[in-house]
Amino acid sequence: MALKYLLDENVDKVYQRQFLRRNPNLMMWVVGDPGTPPRGTLDPEILCWCEEHNFLLVTNNRTSMPVHLAEHIAQSRHTPGILVLSDKLTIGQTIDELTLIAEGSFDGEYQDQIVHLPLPQ
Repeated sequence: MALKYLLDENVDKVYQRQFLRRNPNLMMWVVGDPGTPPRGTLDPEILCWCEEHNFLLVTNNRTSMPVHLAEHIAQSRHTPGILVLSDKLTIGQTIDELTLIAEGSFDGEYQDQIVHLPLPQ
């Protein structure tokens, strides 16, 4: 099964539009979309939702997300993974990275990890 992405509410929706235009068979939802946590949901609750629904979280949050992930794991919980966007990549380069991850990853590859884009070569 292909990876599913949840963009946090602070990531521009242009990423979702471009990703889905290029990958219509893959799934990328945004916080606040129907079926996702509502906008304003706290990060720890978003991590629980991602765990329950098996979505990787895509975020710009480099500061508090490591703390939230550590607390989540300390509660014997897990997350499919967190991908942190880089402001050094263009939108197109970011979409390329997310596509590569979605198509080339094995099950559980990013579990309980924070991975910063771009991936190491």
